[in-house]
Amino acid sequence: MPKMKTKSSVKKRFKLTGTGKVKVAQAGKRHGMIKRSNKFIRDARGMTVLSDQDAKIVKKYLPYGRG
Repeated sequence: MPKMKTKSSVKKRFKLTGTGKVKVAQAGKRHGMIKRSNKFIRDARGMTVLSDQDAKIVKKYLPYGRG
């Protein structure tokens, strides 16, 4: 059997936690910070965990990831 391929775009954008959840960077932080409130910028710091429905889609493209 040939190996399955991982989607390159997915491996750059997402990481899996030890328990199999999908971590992703917060959205809306690339540009236009001048019009965003300080509260938005503060709350969008770091990473977040995807919902189960979205994580299920992402995991299809990561065949060798945990979970």
